[in-house]
Amino acid sequence: MILSELPLPPFYDPDKVGHIWRVPYEERAVQAVEWAKQYHIQPAARDQVKIAFVAIDVQIAFCIPGGELFVGGYSGLDAVADNHRLCSFLYRNIGRITHISATLDTHQALQIFHGIFFVNDQDQHPQPYSLITYEDIITGRWKFNPLVAESLHMDPAYVQQHLLHYTRSLKVSGKYDLTIWPYHVMLGGIGHAFVPAFEEAVFFHTIARDSQPDFVTKGQHPLTEHYSVIGPEVMDGPDGEPLATRNAKFIQMVQDYDIVIMTGQAKSHCLSWTVDDLLMDIQSSDPALAHKVYLLEDTTSPIVVPGVVDYGPEAAAAFHRFSQKGVHLVNTIEPMENWPGVREIIDQ
Repeated sequence: MILSELPLPPFYDPDKVGHIWRVPYEERAVQAVEWAKQYHIQPAARDQVKIAFVAIDVQIAFCIPGGELFVGGYSGLDAVADNHRLCSFLYRNIGRITHISATLDTHQALQIFHGIFFVNDQDQHPQPYSLITYEDIITGRWKFNPLVAESLHMDPAYVQQHLLHYTRSLKVSGKYDLTIWPYHVMLGGIGHAFVPAFEEAVFFHTIARDSQPDFVTKGQHPLTEHYSVIGPEVMDGPDGEPLATRNAKFIQMVQDYDIVIMTGQAKSHCLSWTVDDLLMDIQSSDPALAHKVYLLEDTTSPIVVPGVVDYGPEAAAAFHRFSQKGVHLVNTIEPMENWPGVREIIDQ
């Protein structure tokens, strides 16, 4: 039988969710052991109903005001409110969630989606949020910046050929045009780290349930965007050479667990593309597996920059499409046992 929801631990402070601070690991470890004893929380290995919780890119860059690519949504502070609900959900369901998997978008400066990668005839770089299309490359409006080629150990002619192949592939597949993003989640930088409140909740779960989380990095290849944790936007180069392989371990998780809960940032990009890729694999193997997937709608927001970009409609359309394929759209307000199909899974 699945455990009831638990109270929030006394140390949890929702006013700190939007701030940067150091997690007191040793103190939290002692409290987690005591919490497990007080509420008779069993080790995750003993769970009869196995539940995986997947958090996409809950990082400072996306989720803390002032972060490089803060997901403010329509209120201007959406990611902060999202993460308060997310952390609260984790604490309340700590005895239910078997395993936590969390992704870390991971970049360096010289990558295809950053301005320095391109130049025009005036040796200018594209501004953040610029869209670069196949037509822009073929007409020469934007071209590869040859000054970075040596540092990347790449032939400029090859990269220029790759840009034609890459932007054409995005166009044919119906994906977003190549987007120039602000420099964000830079490897080794503050923006790359998890939001402290989320990190604290994951650490508390680890100790209370004797369950090691799985932290997955993505986005390191310089020649492709990589929104989805399952694979990059373009899988191969102009000559058919592979840029990356699909994350088979992540796909296997849907088969190994009874329930897979997913959320994170941003709703319009990394979360939606991960679900899209997951469903593509599910549809080719066992479409019924989609019914195991539950998307938390009130802990994720689209990228919205007033007067610049608004990906809200695309995010809403994606979630509607997921629902039509069997994925459950749920929220943190409704108890988990009331979600569609959960009671049937528990009673099996």
